[in-house]
Amino acid sequence: MHDLLQNLILGFSVALTLQNLMYCFIGVFLGTMIGVLPGIGPLATMAMLLPLTFFLPPVSAIIMLAGIYYGSDYGGSTTAILVNLPGEGSSVVTLLDGHPMAQQGRAGPALAIAAIGSFFAGCVSTLLIALVGPPLASVALNFGSPEYFSLMLMALVCASVVGSGSLLKSLAMVAAGLLIGIVGTDLSTGMSRFTFGVVELSDGVGIAVVAMGVFGLTEIVKNLGGPHMTQTIVRGKIQGLMPKWQDLKTCFGPIFRGTSIGALYGPLPGLGGTISSFTSYMLEKKLAKDPSRFGNGAIEGVAGPESANNACAQTTFVPMLTLGIPGSASMALMLGAMIIHGITPGPQVMTSRPDLFWGLIASMWIGNGMLLLLNLPLIGIWVKLLQVPYRLLFPIIMTMMGIGIYSLSNSGTDVLLMALFGFVGYILMKLGCPFPPLILAMVLGPVMEENLRRSMFLSEGDATIFITRPISGAFIFATVALLIVFIVPALRRYRRDIGNEAPQRG
Repeated sequence: MHDLLQNLILGFSVALTLQNLMYCFIGVFLGTMIGVLPGIGPLATMAMLLPLTFFLPPVSAIIMLAGIYYGSDYGGSTTAILVNLPGEGSSVVTLLDGHPMAQQGRAGPALAIAAIGSFFAGCVSTLLIALVGPPLASVALNFGSPEYFSLMLMALVCASVVGSGSLLKSLAMVAAGLLIGIVGTDLSTGMSRFTFGVVELSDGVGIAVVAMGVFGLTEIVKNLGGPHMTQTIVRGKIQGLMPKWQDLKTCFGPIFRGTSIGALYGPLPGLGGTISSFTSYMLEKKLAKDPSRFGNGAIEGVAGPESANNACAQTTFVPMLTLGIPGSASMALMLGAMIIHGITPGPQVMTSRPDLFWGLIASMWIGNGMLLLLNLPLIGIWVKLLQVPYRLLFPIIMTMMGIGIYSLSNSGTDVLLMALFGFVGYILMKLGCPFPPLILAMVLGPVMEENLRRSMFLSEGDATIFITRPISGAFIFATVALLIVFIVPALRRYRRDIGNEAPQRG
């Protein structure tokens, strides 16, 4: 406990510097604003701002990117409640009861309880990171290259099979990400791989280029082709922001249960805020004395999912900070930012860069406090922002993206690559292919290859090293079990569908 207090004191001494406070504020403010605007999302924003962070100190850059990530969850609830559109995917559940509350003239209490639940969940989950992080990192320090390779393989497979959509498409995106990740010069042999004679590709394809293409440009094109997004906005001044005591009393249980669910789901690859929010909503509906209230303005239907959503956003940092394994595409971008700044992700970060680890944790508490103070007073500004025509907003965003990518290496090739990935990303989106596995594989690919080569060198070419070492073998076994659990039912469904079609053809 003494060591924890000493580390937290160090963290707050880093986070409370004027520079880091400023970047924390910028991050949470931008995150909230992006969360309010439907269709842009934290991934696209983090991808767009990634080039700018190269010119910042590493700690400030990570604090700002983290603020954008968890700040967007706050903003997403505002859009869901006022406009009946989720600013974030994880806010889909919030609109089920949040917007009916707004239509009943209770937009204020809905927004307030969403902010209070998010603040409580964020603070508790940050405390969990501080408590769980050091022991988990000390265990991971005993990992060798076989254990790291097996763990990363399990993380990629887990993110593919647990996520929504087709398992085959998810695994195909993992394969594509691994191939993109090895483009460039092989550090062991000095040979060029998949560069096709393009000199600019000798250093590889930057994660910012791919992320801005598939998340930024693809999202912009998708939203430009979508319906008008401000048609159901709540008109008039929003009054009575503070919820009544009865509302608070009703929401104590849902906030606590939602926080617990989100904290449990966050570290698991592939289980994002959307799944934790749905789980919380279904649990509250099951526990309610009158389930028919849900969908018609039940305040518990806002409190529980919002708490789960934000707790999940915070605890997603656990595997990224302690093991160097990103559990989501957003964490992959954070990991990419650390690598770009010369920081080797993994358990050694806690010992080699304690200012970064504990400064980030301390900044999360500060950022959550800023969000609570920011959200409610700025409701009027967010309502005005929602009325800005997207045909004016998106050209500005695209211009910023182009400038940001070009400024990375003063290379027009990077801008063309971003456009190419945006075009390919739009086609893949139409085909139903998920992007998070692509980014995860692209970030983990080079590290996996390095650990694979090191393991084979240690074992003199004997691949059984991954099975004979107990921890590595356990990860491999879990990976195979995951594949079997998810592939066998899919094959049965496929055979059943083929069997049903055969008589029709006859």
